[in-house]
Amino acid sequence: MEQGTFKVDKYYLNKVDADKKSIYCHHDIMGELFVPRHKHDKAQMLYAEGDVVFVTTETKSYFLPARHFIWIPAGLEHSIEPKSEHVMMRNLYFPVEKNEDEFYKSEGIYPVNNLLLQMMMFTNQWNGDLKKGTPSFVIAKAIKAILPQICHTNLPLELPQPKDARLGKILRYIENNLGETILFADVAHEFGYSERSLYRLFQKDLKMSFIQYYTIRRILKAIELLLERKLSVKEVALEVGYNSVPTFSNTFFKILGQRPSDYLNGEEILERGK
Repeated sequence: MEQGTFKVDKYYLNKVDADKKSIYCHHDIMGELFVPRHKHDKAQMLYAEGDVVFVTTETKSYFLPARHFIWIPAGLEHSIEPKSEHVMMRNLYFPVEKNEDEFYKSEGIYPVNNLLLQMMMFTNQWNGDLKKGTPSFVIAKAIKAILPQICHTNLPLELPQPKDARLGKILRYIENNLGETILFADVAHEFGYSERSLYRLFQKDLKMSFIQYYTIRRILKAIELLLERKLSVKEVALEVGYNSVPTFSNTFFKILGQRPSDYLNGEEILERGK
């Protein structure tokens, strides 16, 4: 881990921000590398292929699935951890410009449509600084410019970090029992709360209800299982506590904007296109 940390520190401090005016490009199969908390002067567009990437800030844990990207504003401290050694991460780091669109000021996760996918795949031939005035710089800047035009839905693929230790125990309980149907009343009773007081704790600490947290956590786990390609959609539904496949599919669609089967098909198309 010490070698990995040294590599990351050297990479981020000496390369990404070395040329303040360039767009920096970096593609890497992550292996087992964990990128510890850091920040940079440039904004980061991180696109993932092959599996899930966990991006953690001081207040939130983001879950970046394959074929999605996360926008990380300049100066935001974050760590990065791939779920498996097979994750391909494609990064573009952009200098901050005056009077930028509001889109660039907030972190968020967005699906990659066919147009953006082709543009990102085109960047595969680059690495390092893209200098102003070069064709590669113009193309990379076009990728940035198009984002506010096509990325209208910031997907709720993040969960807040609990501040209250009592709530941390409850969230671990949820995590360890995702294959069961977890009822709010049962959780309150298990941990010695009235339903009203536990509801207030969730709202005060996480700014969301129990059912909102539980639903998102189930779907995030489902995405992980789908990407492993070991279980059918029905089996994945059961693994995250849904006895009804249509209910699972509808919930998945509400969060990601596509059905579980379509999500799997999209991954297979990307694999065949490599």
